[in-house]
Amino acid sequence: MSSLRALLVVVATLAVASPAAAERLVTSLSKHRVLVTSNFVGEDLVLFGAVEPDNTSRPPRTGYDVVVTVTGPTTAFVTRRKERRLGVWINVESRDFVRAPNFLAVMSNRPLPQIASVDVRRRLQIGLDYVSLPQQIGRDVADVLPEDAFRRAFIRINGEHNLYQEKANAVTLLSPTLFQATLPLPAAAPIGSYNVDIKVFADGVLVARTTSAFEVIKAGFEQFIAETAHQYGLLYGLATALMALLTGWIASVVFRRD
Repeated sequence: MSSLRALLVVVATLAVASPAAAERLVTSLSKHRVLVTSNFVGEDLVLFGAVEPDNTSRPPRTGYDVVVTVTGPTTAFVTRRKERRLGVWINVESRDFVRAPNFLAVMSNRPLPQIASVDVRRRLQIGLDYVSLPQQIGRDVADVLPEDAFRRAFIRINGEHNLYQEKANAVTLLSPTLFQATLPLPAAAPIGSYNVDIKVFADGVLVARTTSAFEVIKAGFEQFIAETAHQYGLLYGLATALMALLTGWIASVVFRRD
């Protein structure tokens, strides 16, 4: 009993002597739901944030760095490598990406190498080079080095469609503790839930972190078509086939040569 009492005294002493909680991060998104209609051409969401310094007696920090990572719904992808043989391009090798995000954007107030070391970025999966993109390699599922040819090709292809982005100077520090970031969603943004991970660094060390979320959903006639196709697959297929036949018949009548 005396040992337990002594342990409780030590814990209480450490709790009193330890500093208060570190920096606290408060954020807000301009909207948490994006509606996709027939004329959707993309949309920009605005993220506002504030860093509340801790209450310790140490001198306040001189400045912060902010990294915002937006991750869309995940799915499986296949990347193929082609070679020209006997004058014909053929697939010679492929790699399956498992649970890879459809959309990935990394934004910061300055280049990532200036914010944190390679070890920190690798451990926290910051940036396109270090985000986890597990692949099916034989019977194993694992991530690979950033220099892997299939990984680099996968990131490049998604980048060409603005689905994978990494932008330095995309976060604006309005004051030493206030910041703003614009989250760009392209017209090809997939439907689903998106996670927003906000990290705050000071002198290369992570001092605060929080998450938010939003969703992209279909609305209007597109939503009606999607729900009909999902709930009444057979009827939707028959209606589509009949519409195609009707369109072909009308075209044959209009362009018929007598």
